[in-house]
Amino acid sequence: MIGLGTYAFFWQHSDLVDEPLSLTGAFEATKAQSVDLFQICDYAPLEAMDDHELADAAAAARDLGLTIELGTKGVEPDRLARFLDLAARFDAGLVRSMLYSPETRPTLTQAEEWLRAALPAYEASGVDLALETYEQVSTAELVALIGSIDSPRLGVCLDPANVVARLERPRDCVEQTAPLVKNVHVKDFAFARQPGWVGFTYGGAAMGEGLHDYPHLLQTVRPRERGVNEVVEHWLSWQGDAETTVRTEREWTRTTIEYLRSHS
Repeated sequence: MIGLGTYAFFWQHSDLVDEPLSLTGAFEATKAQSVDLFQICDYAPLEAMDDHELADAAAAARDLGLTIELGTKGVEPDRLARFLDLAARFDAGLVRSMLYSPETRPTLTQAEEWLRAALPAYEASGVDLALETYEQVSTAELVALIGSIDSPRLGVCLDPANVVARLERPRDCVEQTAPLVKNVHVKDFAFARQPGWVGFTYGGAAMGEGLHDYPHLLQTVRPRERGVNEVVEHWLSWQGDAETTVRTEREWTRTTIEYLRSHS
């Protein structure tokens, strides 16, 4: 299933626009694109919501017919337990996380201990935990960690764009993780020369215009055949003013959805 996530609304949620988009507003914008999946990922207001606000948000998603996934950072048992509770409130079948949180940077041994403590509750609840590929942990280490734990509910959130900052090749990341993938983050990426003599930047691109070999991911991971959801997000830099940035963000979302559907 194709979905949108909070990172597809990054600037629209931000305080740099006159009227930041609410979570329910993002749900409505998702449904307006005929998309039925939304991933609430690294969205700080979620953890500040009281029971009434959570109930209202979950009801809004259900009323729109949206499937919800959740996302956080960190694998501390208390954090993972909290997000398993939130998953129950939203009827979410997947929680995405990363090994490191803003407060913790566990060793691989510590991460394994924490994950082993948290996973029995995920297994009992039928909720998947997907650890994202990113530059702070090598793909090989992440794959080995997941393999050593060997839980049917633990797998990979595949984002091949992230690993370039570790000087890994996206195609290698896709191939190493393919059997373990439970979730895919979809965004394109590219290098651009810096003004002047030397240097470059690495950032986002409109889907299909950058370096992401998405057909290779489809062929290797086979997300459509395996029921692995693909969540759209962007690396969009500020475009100079709010109006232009929001318009570009919306356009990237629209064209990415079209791109994914054209490859179905």
